[in-house]
Amino acid sequence: MRTASPARATGDYEAATGRIAGLPVRRHHVLLVAWTVLWFLLVEPSGGVSWHYLRQGEQLLFDQQPGGGLSLYAHHPELQIGPVSLAAAGLFGPFPEHVGQVLAEATMSALGLVMLVLVGRTAAWYYLGTGTNHRRLQQRLLVAGLAFIPMWVEVSVRFAHLDDVLALFFTTLAAYALSRGRPTAVGVYLALAVDSKPWALSFVPLILALPRPQWRRAALWLCALVAVAWLPFYLGTDGSFAAARFTIPNQAASSLRWLGVSDPATPWWDRPAQAALGLGLGTAAVLRGRWPAVVLLGANARILFDPSVYTYYTASILLGTLLWDAVGQKRLVPWWSWIALAALYGGTLVIPSDSVCGLVRLAFVVLSTAYVLLRPAKRPRGRRTGTRGGGTRGVTRSGTRGPEPGRRSTGAGRVPVGTRG
Repeated sequence: MRTASPARATGDYEAATGRIAGLPVRRHHVLLVAWTVLWFLLVEPSGGVSWHYLRQGEQLLFDQQPGGGLSLYAHHPELQIGPVSLAAAGLFGPFPEHVGQVLAEATMSALGLVMLVLVGRTAAWYYLGTGTNHRRLQQRLLVAGLAFIPMWVEVSVRFAHLDDVLALFFTTLAAYALSRGRPTAVGVYLALAVDSKPWALSFVPLILALPRPQWRRAALWLCALVAVAWLPFYLGTDGSFAAARFTIPNQAASSLRWLGVSDPATPWWDRPAQAALGLGLGTAAVLRGRWPAVVLLGANARILFDPSVYTYYTASILLGTLLWDAVGQKRLVPWWSWIALAALYGGTLVIPSDSVCGLVRLAFVVLSTAYVLLRPAKRPRGRRTGTRGGGTRGVTRSGTRGPEPGRRSTGAGRVPVGTRG
């Protein structure tokens, strides 16, 4: 039997994986890096809108200033920032203010690229053993990433919201750990997401996508790390609960207005309803076998009930559509990522009416939620799942392990094929 020459095998490998000849990088990664750099350069001159909140909170927490320390949230309820985010902001404290801000913006932008790689690898593990064409997966990730990056730069550079960035980053790590069947890591990463920004609580239903015997381990890690991060601020200072009652204006372009809520500021029931809806929709997604929709549904609950309409909110939606387009379905064109970008970001630029913008937000939430929960879906063929809701453990229907990631069989022996996104 003739065997493939080393040069031909290398060419087959590079063609199958999308790698650039002689380099350990893939073409779609290079394009996404260039796209990110372009947006960074366009937005950075007007960036850092909210970075001063991070610096203020970090200094109050660690520099023993009056009204700081463990009484931080009692005296400054406007700092809706988790302790993990404040600790991370301290990494940029030693630099001059502007230098630290730009370094933080660059770091947060880079985390967006890491998240794209993680989503690609999550999809590869999810579809392991199903005969998925991974070049198509890379193309799907590239097209969805082109929509994701502008909104990621919005949250990471224009507003410099390190807390939202870390919440979404740790949630992406939790989704990847879920695809690998690692319950401890799922619990730890979800806890870090909640410790970075409390609204990440809506993503906790990802735990339910694990096999039932592993729920307890993940949940214990989640509860323990959330308690360690938050309880010190509340046990000794009763006033810390003021942070939970902090209100913001109910803007005319919010979905709340179309729901008949005309209160001038955040209603008392709003935050609990937001969390309850996110948890409920995420649980429904897992029960329907669609855990890749959990992030999108949690983000939908946020923009449905949030009285404000800041554009950086849309970054959580775009992460949700990215996971759904790359993992939840196998269409080549990631329609939902581009629909979200056009409706929620493009709409704010071209629609002059605040009321119409609010209607568009409401319509997106309703339609995307109905689509991911109600539309009939096919399970990936060729394997038996080892997690609830279609999470992959690389097990075939026969009960044996599927092919190792990154390899396929050919007539000329085994040639490595990249399954990473």
